[in-house]
Amino acid sequence: MTFHTTDLSDQHGERLLVADPIFRHFGLRPCFAGPIATLKVFEDNSLVRSTLETEGHGRVLVVDGGGSLRCALVGGQLGELAVQHGWSGLVVWGCVRDTLELNALDVGIRALATHPRKSVKRGEGSSGMPVHFAGITFTPGWWLYADEDGIVVAPEPVH
Repeated sequence: MTFHTTDLSDQHGERLLVADPIFRHFGLRPCFAGPIATLKVFEDNSLVRSTLETEGHGRVLVVDGGGSLRCALVGGQLGELAVQHGWSGLVVWGCVRDTLELNALDVGIRALATHPRKSVKRGEGSSGMPVHFAGITFTPGWWLYADEDGIVVAPEPVH
């Protein structure tokens, strides 16, 4: 799929939500898109792992990590799971680690920052609800488009 978020924004204007430009890029795919799946966790990536172990079918996993900068929610092993199970990309309102490994994987990843510390594993969190960060709401089933110019979200495919 070929698209540019700038063109989508020009063509669809107010129909699109535009995320605040706060994310860093990781992974080999600077450009990715797909229907949104959501998680809400805090410093616990157990649910991230179990979700990435399921078939992604080209979806984008949006992880509301509460914006925590105290540990990483995604690392090399989870990035590999995303690739193996067909996830198009991940958007993490939190940190990642193992960036050399992530940057070698055929997946798109956006996150706030990097952190060497792993998360706890308590099995806490929830999935499948709208989550709000970066100035917009990410709703399951809506479409997310990400490229070098930013992230836009639409209620249906617009490419």
